[in-house]
Amino acid sequence: LVCTLNAARVLDAAARLAGVGLDELSDLALQAPAGSGGLTLVPYLEGERTPNRPTATGSIHGLTLATSTPAHLARAAVEGMLCGLADALDALRTRPERVLLIGGAARSEAVRRIAPTVFGVPIAVPPPGEYVADGAARQAAALLTDPDWQIGDTAAYDAPAVPEIRARYARATAHVLD
Repeated sequence: LVCTLNAARVLDAAARLAGVGLDELSDLALQAPAGSGGLTLVPYLEGERTPNRPTATGSIHGLTLATSTPAHLARAAVEGMLCGLADALDALRTRPERVLLIGGAARSEAVRRIAPTVFGVPIAVPPPGEYVADGAARQAAALLTDPDWQIGDTAAYDAPAVPEIRARYARATAHVLD
């Protein structure tokens, strides 16, 4: 279970900046190229808990005339949010075979389609539910048993990894102010 402070709220903020709703933000993000043409958004909009940087601030790197479009901002917001989740997943020191996306941001088609390029593994998105509580209970039960749970009907997404997205994000987070 990976949890950050800055997931769906990053998309809300980007939508406000672009003057659009969340569905349009998703459409815009899918119009920009992978890597947002070099535009990187570090989404520490209210600090961050994973990594523990409670006073960190967000930032935008790589802004040029070519990347100063709503589509590039939307893509950078989605990629930045996903990179934050990928960093939190890396902190677990395990390489998953797939990532299960839940929560408000998982409703975004852009998040679903871009996630495999950031995580480098297939993505599964189950129907909406109380997966955080369910996941915590399953983790506790797994300590006592050897379960083989199925997650039911899921939407599957896969795409080749784009390592430069995470590399650029790592360089940008090195400049974040705490």
